[in-house]
Amino acid sequence: MMQVIKLLSIGITFLFFMSCSTTKKPSKAIEVPSVPVIPQPIDAIPPSEVFLTNLLKAHPNQMADILSNAKSQNAQIIYTTIDRGKNGMPSFTQHYFNTADNDYFYPASTVKFPIVLLALEKLRELNRPGLDRNSVMITEAGYSGQTAVYNDPNSANGTPSIAGYIKKILLVSDNDAFNRLYEFLGQDYINTRLQKKGYASAEILHRLSIFLTTDENRHSNPVQFFDSSNRLIYQQQLLKANNVYPVRKTLIGKGYFSNGKLVETPMDFSAKNKISLKDIHEMLMTLVFPESVPAAKRFNISEEDRSFVLQYMSQYPGESVYPSYDSSYYDAYVKFLLFGSEKGKLPAPIRIFNKVGNAYGQLTDLAYVVDFEKKIEFFVSATIYCNSDGILNDDQYDYDKVGYPFLKNLGSILYEYELKRKRNHLPDLSTLQFSYDK
Repeated sequence: MMQVIKLLSIGITFLFFMSCSTTKKPSKAIEVPSVPVIPQPIDAIPPSEVFLTNLLKAHPNQMADILSNAKSQNAQIIYTTIDRGKNGMPSFTQHYFNTADNDYFYPASTVKFPIVLLALEKLRELNRPGLDRNSVMITEAGYSGQTAVYNDPNSANGTPSIAGYIKKILLVSDNDAFNRLYEFLGQDYINTRLQKKGYASAEILHRLSIFLTTDENRHSNPVQFFDSSNRLIYQQQLLKANNVYPVRKTLIGKGYFSNGKLVETPMDFSAKNKISLKDIHEMLMTLVFPESVPAAKRFNISEEDRSFVLQYMSQYPGESVYPSYDSSYYDAYVKFLLFGSEKGKLPAPIRIFNKVGNAYGQLTDLAYVVDFEKKIEFFVSATIYCNSDGILNDDQYDYDKVGYPFLKNLGSILYEYELKRKRNHLPDLSTLQFSYDK
């Protein structure tokens, strides 16, 4: 019943995609225990969802509530197993849970991930001498609602840059950093590029954490870039987006607070950011395994920029010098899968290359999980709606009770399965081991 999608090398067409090699033969093969198949109506579960459904059912203490309330909690999961050939090339098997209807969920900060990649892509395609991610970036205010940025006291030289903004986004999911990259790119560039790459669900339409009108979000600040000698390298005028998007009617909840008052109707998300779990999961796979992806799906960034992104996706806030963070930004601050809201040091052999998002009760994590010691690697993206009272903007969400435990338990279940899963060739993960800032 399990739907298997095998992708063996560059050039094979498939729904989802994605590389890294020296293999070491295990001294003893480990047999994988079969997942119990639980009887169910013949048409109840799409074939692509049978494996994950049965795996979750095999852990009732942790997952019974999720299985019973998957629709109301909008719990969606995509799990990708990775098998290596003799040459180290990966092949993939995709498993899904509750993704068949592709229900809308508010993506929150996960939209920052494609913005990071597009910012590096735009820099490269501008192809201006001296212009790179470390160039000084000055943002001006040129329209209603806009603000300027002239310095960054938490950078090594006190100046803002694309690199500095990316670090803040990946280390602690900084909203202002996202807004500055959104302004550099412009709304039309973002969505036209993502659509052209085949990510049809993407509509990134607004900045985060600040209220602006639709018109204000269509206007992007003037930006200038300077080299270390204060020489102007590139100047971008105020941008106005003109793209028109399909009308959608997306309502969530049964009420929401606005200006301190309860509005007893569902909240309208029709003009808010949108991207499917499948599309953003695929984007992560293209970053980790670009050589296995058709050229049209890739982000046009250099190998140096790709390593930069992977480093800061896996780095903990406490390992960063510029920017620096105090102990309130614990290791698992943005590592929900496997660790939930766990405090303290995380296991040294494990690194998670990921991007999380949480807002309006929706909690999401997209991750590539690696255990360097046990030679384990897998992808998992998951989202869940943690708002049992149905009221939004009341700060009464069930993240601690429902969301974090779900993601922690899900990560643990998949990790334990991967420990037992037989592999003919172990991966060489050395290219993913970075020297962190401290």
